[in-house]
Amino acid sequence: MKLAGIASLLLVPMLMFATDASAAPQTITFKLRASAVGQTADFTLDQGLDASAPSAVAPNGTLTVTIDPALNKVPSEAAGRQVREIRGLALRLPVPANSAFRSAKLSGGSGLGGTPSIALQGNDVVLSVPGPIKGGADFELPVVTITLQAGGSGTVTTRLGGTSYDAPGLTFTAVISVIGFPVNAPAKGYPDPSPVLTSTTIG
Repeated sequence: MKLAGIASLLLVPMLMFATDASAAPQTITFKLRASAVGQTADFTLDQGLDASAPSAVAPNGTLTVTIDPALNKVPSEAAGRQVREIRGLALRLPVPANSAFRSAKLSGGSGLGGTPSIALQGNDVVLSVPGPIKGGADFELPVVTITLQAGGSGTVTTRLGGTSYDAPGLTFTAVISVIGFPVNAPAKGYPDPSPVLTSTTIG
């Protein structure tokens, strides 16, 4: 399979975020690297999404960050090959500096093929969607609500996870048909640049 074929084959809509509830959704660019049948391809994806948090919080008080993904669609085919499904999607959200994780929950979402979950893993809040989500299907990831406890001073700034291909913030696997056989094509990526999603001043 040619590199360009792998890249176009894995152009599955991603997740993006906006600075706050009062602003229009911003555009974030993910740099992605996909691998299949011994080939590797690098490409980028853009998408929009809303995020909100209070502008200020009392020292040691609690605040809630809400991330609301947009509707997406899995392509049914790309580069002349069938996309059977995507699965194992994971998005990492680091716990911000000057704050401590208290809880996270999910609401809504549709067409996900399996039950999504959210949990603290190390210093990241990780949204996991096992799938499978079939090729050609519409899907909407759930709204993520994270409760944090602020520190004594400073700013609580939320961003997407991921700083490189070796430390990705977004991962998934596409299952494609090659001569009638299913082939897994893992993809991993990070936002570049990595914009501020929300910013809350302590004090």
